[in-house]
Formats: sequence, structure tokens, C-alpha cells
Amino acid sequence: MPQHTQRLALITGGTSGIGLAAARLLAAQGHTVFIGARSAENVAAIVKQLREEGIEADGTALDVRSDDSVQAFVQAAVDRYGTVDVLVNNAGRSGGGVTADVPLDLWHDVIDTNLNSVFRMTREVLNTGGMRHKDRGRIINIASTAGKQGVVLGAPYSASKHGVVGFTKALGNELAPTGITVNAVCPGYVETPMAQRVRQGYAAAYDATEEAILERFQAKIPLGRYSTPEEVAGLVGYLASDTAASITAQALNVCGGLGNF
Repeated sequence: MPQHTQRLALITGGTSGIGLAAARLLAAQGHTVFIGARSAENVAAIVKQLREEGIEADGTALDVRSDDSVQAFVQAAVDRYGTVDVLVNNAGRSGGGVTADVPLDLWHDVIDTNLNSVFRMTREVLNTGGMRHKDRGRIINIASTAGKQGVVLGAPYSASKHGVVGFTKALGNELAPTGITVNAVCPGYVETPMAQRVRQGYAAAYDATEEAILERFQAKIPLGRYSTPEEVAGLVGYLASDTAASITAQALNVCGGLGNF
């Protein structure tokens, strides 16, 4: 196994949005970053970009719905850099609609992408990634304010994110004696490629323009605006730090006041 002095952070869904912002921030804090996403081309392009920014980065294609893909991803990271110090479970998808009309395959894919993947990745990092044998580790799951409250026309998504929060709390308590912390970051509305797809879906459902949907969403946020990926990544960076060693089994909002709970 290679000897590497920097802490190693694995980030799923690391080529855009919150995942990419988290990769940049963790790198700035002295981590080596290893990113995964479904498109090998996107991973290669972002790794090249990060390296041009002076960041020690690598990555491979990753489908978090596949046991084999998850195993190969973590093994590749370990082969390249050594054991894993930080895991950011960020990969996810939107999904919903009128619940009585939600196709079965959509339900299963949302649960598999958003919830089962968190278990898959975490289990692999604890074992193949070697984290369970360390006296320090950080598992950071990107959940959602929809993991604490119900979202209209978002039952599959809301259910999956509630599951992530429950898994986080259970595992955080389980691993507390080991020095490994487990926390969930719960973004509200964040301006990412996924947010745009969500607005398109609501616009179609309500026969409204995307601009009208955006205004409606912004009106619900006390700060009056979407959060940025960098603002969400800021909490990821803090939770990955030594200072955050006593924070575990928590689900913390970054939402402009949207979720007052």
C-alpha cells in the first residue's frame, strides 16, 4: 500500500455542484482528493482541471448503484493513495411526481442512488478503505432538508433522504467510541445542475414557467436566495477538520433558514 502523508478524501458525485466544491475546499485544507461520477470522461476532465489548479487529485468512473463499481472505486483509491480518511457521500438524484403515478423503476432508482449507495460506499470505505482500523475518520453524508420534512411531489426523494439521516444517526452512535464521526449535511435549495432539473420538473407539473417556480422557491427561503455549493462545502470542510471531532450523529442544515429544525 502506498505511503501518503496527506489525508485522503473520497467524494462521490465529485464532478459538479456540491461535490466539486467540496473537493476544492478539502484540497485547500490539505487533503488529497479522489472523485467519482458515472461519466469517465467527466471524471478525467475534472481531475485534469483540479491538477491544473495545483490540487493532488485523481478519480475513476463510479456508479454508486453497483456493488462492483463501488468496490473497484475504493480499491483504486487505496491502490493510488493508501487508506481513506474522509468519505463524502454526495452522489444523488432528484425524483418525484404524483405519488400514485410514480413508476416503480423511478422509486427504486432514487432509493438506490440516494440511500443504498450511502451504505454501500460507507461499508466499502470502512473495510477496503481501511477506515475502521484508524483512530480518526470522517463520514459526511449529503442529505437534504427534505430528509427532515416532507416535500410535496417529492416522496421518493424525501424518503431516501430521511433514510440517509437515520443511517447517519445510527452509524454515528455506533462508531462514536472509535474516533470516526458520521454526520449529515442537509442543504435546502442550492444552485446546482440538479436544482435546475428540479425546477423544470415542477414547472411541468404546475404548468408554470421555470422563472415562476424559481420565484416561488426563493419566496419560501428566509434569506431570499438559494445557497451556493461553496456554502454547503464550507460545512463539509468544517466537519472534516480536527476541530469538529466532537460533532457526530448530527444532521445540520445549510438552507438560508428554510429548515428551522
